[in-house]
Amino acid sequence: MGKNLSVTPARYKSEFPWLKEVDSLALCNAQMHHFFHDVSVGFPKFRSKKKPVKSYTTNCVNGNTVLQNGRLKLPKAGWVRIRQHRKIEEGYQLKGATITQEADERYYVALLYSCEEPVNEIRKAESAIGLDFSMKELYVDSNGNRAAYPHFFSKAQKKLAREQRKLSHCELRSSRYKKQKKKVARIHTHIAHQRKDFLHKESRKIANSYDIVCMEDLNMKEMNQDMCFGKRVHDDGWGMFTDFLAYKMERAGKKLVRIDRWYPSSKTCSCCGNIKEDLQLSDRIYECACGNRMDRDQNAAINICREGIRISGMMPDIEKKIS
Repeated sequence: MGKNLSVTPARYKSEFPWLKEVDSLALCNAQMHHFFHDVSVGFPKFRSKKKPVKSYTTNCVNGNTVLQNGRLKLPKAGWVRIRQHRKIEEGYQLKGATITQEADERYYVALLYSCEEPVNEIRKAESAIGLDFSMKELYVDSNGNRAAYPHFFSKAQKKLAREQRKLSHCELRSSRYKKQKKKVARIHTHIAHQRKDFLHKESRKIANSYDIVCMEDLNMKEMNQDMCFGKRVHDDGWGMFTDFLAYKMERAGKKLVRIDRWYPSSKTCSCCGNIKEDLQLSDRIYECACGNRMDRDQNAAINICREGIRISGMMPDIEKKIS
């Protein structure tokens, strides 16, 4: 299974002339990155009609891909006007581009750049915070602050149901059906963009404010499959939030600590350490025999923060700031 392929797409262009209309580098990428040449890719998967996302990847060779003055040059497509959302820093070298068509028929381009990897020195920890997952607020931190997640999907659910109902009344594959299907797809895309924007801003705020962030290593896949609150958990986007926070903390030279999911953070008193075994999910106020009475989620967030500091082996003076 070497990288030098004996059979290349160029051999078939005489037999299939329509291959000349496609970028040859994209064909080579599709040929090299599949199961029979690279086992790490995984087993073949058939494209699902439920996820109508089309994409291809091309490499930058001899200036065939250029980004200049709000325009992008692509092989076979030529110059295309784009909305560039980020300024490219000097010293970055363009390596490739991935062109994607979403379900709403809009095109997006992800550009791959190479640069010198910055040395992220580990900062001296001066502040720490614990985050406890909350279906209602996204999270509650150890200081008692809440994210106040807007629940974009729940707000747009009535509008989405109305448009989906119209779609069900359309004749299959008719022009009206295609137009209505695009309208439904744009609502889903708008919700996804709202969620992603909120989670990016929230994770950036935390990464800028604290040196250590502690959270539970939850199994979100099982929680999404729950019959009672799976839709609410999916709307929160906790997994996406933790991914955003992880790379932002790493780039800043800070620490993200994940504690064991079976750690009894909610049942443990943050003052005396007593474990309340009979605590129910419906009990939103934690009351202990020592006199501690506080919000259940904040109590759990304080315990998560202390456990994260213990695991990371940080200085004990940080713990004084969270007590």
